[in-house]
Amino acid sequence: MASLSVGELQEMEVDRRGESEESGDDETRRRSINGDVDPNQPNTTSKEESPVDMDTITLDPEEEDVDLVHCRIGKIEGLEVLQKAKTLSLRQNLIKKIENLDSLSSLRELDLYDNQIRKLENLHNLTQLELLDIANLEHLAVLEMLELGSNRIRVIENLDTMSSLQSLFLGTNKITKLQNLDALHNLTVLSIQSNRITKIEGLQNLVNLRELYLSHNGVEVIEGLENNKKLTTLDIAANRVKKIENISHLTELQEFWMNDNQIDNWSDLDELKNAKSLETVYLERNPLQKDPQYRRKIMLALPTVRQIDATFIRF
Repeated sequence: MASLSVGELQEMEVDRRGESEESGDDETRRRSINGDVDPNQPNTTSKEESPVDMDTITLDPEEEDVDLVHCRIGKIEGLEVLQKAKTLSLRQNLIKKIENLDSLSSLRELDLYDNQIRKLENLHNLTQLELLDIANLEHLAVLEMLELGSNRIRVIENLDTMSSLQSLFLGTNKITKLQNLDALHNLTVLSIQSNRITKIEGLQNLVNLRELYLSHNGVEVIEGLENNKKLTTLDIAANRVKKIENISHLTELQEFWMNDNQIDNWSDLDELKNAKSLETVYLERNPLQKDPQYRRKIMLALPTVRQIDATFIRF
């Protein structure tokens, strides 16, 4: 089983423990090293298990290695007392959502294998996390949202089985290339802000993409969007772009963020005239903004726009 990551999730190791380790007698399954299930709780082996009340589980505030395997936990809660925990195993439970872990800032290993989780979320405060185990990637065909922002990911990989993925968040990492996204046909949101991307590429199969966030990278040319005709939001702010080009086919565009670039030619706005639903344009901190008629010229060139930079247009 692999730690669920794209490339290096905080340079995480890969957990290769076999499923055989999950087996054991009923007593082992009903008890944990430091989280004893109330003996009054029924011992059930049916597939339709009912979640246990967390109040029936005793937690040791001094424990560093917390093992809550097969405790029938349905919701992550009440773990705030585990301030010294460095490893937390919640495998083989009934957990559907990753939540309420913000206070466990010392956590280094988190094991959530064999649960019912569909979204990777709420992990941003676990800054010391070195190993995250969710499941085999092959088991995540139903995953709809993947959030791996603010890590140390260098390469986008291991997404081939995530055919149902709709939103992918990879902001604030160390990614240098847009690649290995071909299988994500249902992706509608891709956020890869604050990385090291220098070229827009590898998006040709993302025909359902509606929102693309590429701000704070090193992109120099707008290109590679020929098949992304459903885009409604395009954010290329804070890059190195000198010309607005190759987007005249994006007729469904509603928001266009191009602030903090090097745009200096008013004729570039012609690329946006086919976007009849365009309402928001950010062009501040480009050479164009030095023009005393900056806002007026944008309104004349793009009459559907209702917001220029952070200011709404008054009629």
